[in-house]
Amino acid sequence: MLTRTPAEILRRIHKIEIHSRRKVSEAFSGEYHSSFKGQGLEFSELREYQYGDCHRNIDWNVSARLGSPYVKLYVETRELNVVFLVDVSASLNFGTRVMLKKEKQAELVALLAFSALSNNDKVGMIMFSDVLEKYLPPRKGRNRALQMLRDILYNKPQSTRTNLAAAFDYANLILKKRSIIFVLSDFADQDFMDSLAILARRHDVVALQILDEAERQLPNAGILNLYDPETGFTMYVNSSDPVLRKRYKSQFDAGQTQLSKELKRAKVDHLCFYPSDEASRILREFFQKRKRMRYA
Repeated sequence: MLTRTPAEILRRIHKIEIHSRRKVSEAFSGEYHSSFKGQGLEFSELREYQYGDCHRNIDWNVSARLGSPYVKLYVETRELNVVFLVDVSASLNFGTRVMLKKEKQAELVALLAFSALSNNDKVGMIMFSDVLEKYLPPRKGRNRALQMLRDILYNKPQSTRTNLAAAFDYANLILKKRSIIFVLSDFADQDFMDSLAILARRHDVVALQILDEAERQLPNAGILNLYDPETGFTMYVNSSDPVLRKRYKSQFDAGQTQLSKELKRAKVDHLCFYPSDEASRILREFFQKRKRMRYA
């Protein structure tokens, strides 16, 4: 196994940081800011009543004292908690082109975390397999984002398996303040949708599904020995068989369609990323769509 020195690890993380900060600055910092609601309203100032003001905002005590109607103005409190639920099971340590799926996770977390920090939000992370691997409470500051990147890329998980339902139940228990939750997983699990729907009732949840090209389309490479890193199960398949390739693609597409329907029913937004995708473009389009829906 390839090992890296602490200096090499720091250089790699610093490179991701520089790339992500530039993308955030160029592409979608403003879209991120306006895509998510703040935590509530707080009083800003009093001013004289103007035509069109809501009568419910009139401060009758001040109006009586000054002899003319005055209204209270409120502003949305913008500080958010942004929490990343990061699946670190063995299936994320896979990749056939460009990068591993966990490296795509790190890219997405970097883009979103630095966007959040640039808007004075707090960022935190829950790492999970079929057990809780690590919890970093939401905090402000560059060091928190760098710690998350280091853990995603280099922490060795305790388990190889996945339990999404347990992760969602834990997040629902530990996160008391309404948060923006980004779930980064390949969603290669079952029986988690009820727990996710309960989490989405209290929080704004976005599912970021990360897949490899070989999972979407079986490569035409002859006899392959397929290995499940989570269970250890192996099997041989003839990947050049056109009937098998067609059946595989049909089952994959049906699974994706079903997942999207269930996530929509749970009121969870769904984005899918492959290693070669330009993540900043997909996120920018997503933020713009959410902004249009919010102000429609």
